[in-house]
Amino acid sequence: MTLQKPAITPDRPFFSSGPCAKRPGWSLSSLENAQLGRSHRSKPGKAKLKEAIDKTRQVLQVPDDYLIGIVPASDTGAVEMAMWTMLGQRPVTVLAWESFGEGWVTDAVKQLKIDPHVMRADYGEIPDLAQVDPSHDIVFTWNGTTSGVRVPNADWISDAREGLTICDATSAAFAQNLDWPKLDVVTYSWQKVMGGEAAHGMLVLGPRAVERLENFTPSWPLPKIFRLTKGGKLNTGIFEGATINTPSMLCVEDYIDALDWAAGLGGLSALQARANANLAVLDAWVSKTDWVDFLCADDAIRSNTSVTLKITDSRVAAMSPDDQRGFVKQMEKLLEAEAAAFDIGGYRDAPPGLRIWCGATVEAEDLENLTPWLDWAFETVLASE
Repeated sequence: MTLQKPAITPDRPFFSSGPCAKRPGWSLSSLENAQLGRSHRSKPGKAKLKEAIDKTRQVLQVPDDYLIGIVPASDTGAVEMAMWTMLGQRPVTVLAWESFGEGWVTDAVKQLKIDPHVMRADYGEIPDLAQVDPSHDIVFTWNGTTSGVRVPNADWISDAREGLTICDATSAAFAQNLDWPKLDVVTYSWQKVMGGEAAHGMLVLGPRAVERLENFTPSWPLPKIFRLTKGGKLNTGIFEGATINTPSMLCVEDYIDALDWAAGLGGLSALQARANANLAVLDAWVSKTDWVDFLCADDAIRSNTSVTLKITDSRVAAMSPDDQRGFVKQMEKLLEAEAAAFDIGGYRDAPPGLRIWCGATVEAEDLENLTPWLDWAFETVLASE
């Protein structure tokens, strides 16, 4: 017998893992000060870009000796910019435990052809980080958006490392503690924890990364949008607001608005607390629900942003993976029709299941109101099988 339809829906049923929910209280009026119709190279245009960089440093607590740049093509562009400009000098290890990590493996193996050492783990798990060679350059995702797995900390990264660490932090930045001295390159995008708009990436470079850029020239050609140096020296303008290509000044204003909201909450610790509280809502629900569990069994490495769930009910678990995905799609369709939840299906390459964004722009109360709907949708679809 199906459950009775819940009476209350989430006020903001936006649980997509990217683009993610806008900040609470956001409206188009938040963008009224955008420098529309002005060149990004004009004085006010550059000032806006510099403001975004300066406020990023403040909220994200980026060390003073690290450089922050706005780059094209979202987090993907930022990661590939780092890989194309810095790899090739020494051996490389690429860690992969989800789809985007596998993407960096593909780049290293098939595009750059540098024959990296690849360390893999299944979805929901993580490789043995103690086996990472500190003499290698290391490319890894801090938080696997498609797997719901994050590294527990950066203790596995040696202080005496010879190689660089290139960290894709797109679903971790602003929600998890990034250990800056252990990270030479950090990348992320605006559309994740800050709820900004897509297509813009952030590239954060530590002193060791700058040294590599100024003392090493890769053997392959670099597209214009990847070029970070001029005449063997870092193009510092990129890290002062002189972007390589034309950014959307509307998106820049939106990102600044999100940073102002974050600062008003209390900054980084407040953002992390919101994400942790959101995860706690789902944790409490999972612990009392017999048809679902976390894809990541180990809570020490479980994401507090991209939370992935698997259906453990024996009737669904016995289905083929394609049929399980079909089951989840039916749940999604029901929830969307009721405006109870949008875009919560698992990533296409991940095991069948649900993926619910719990980043700082999501309200815990909305997650609390979501969980009865998840139960209702599950029972409704199951009854129709």
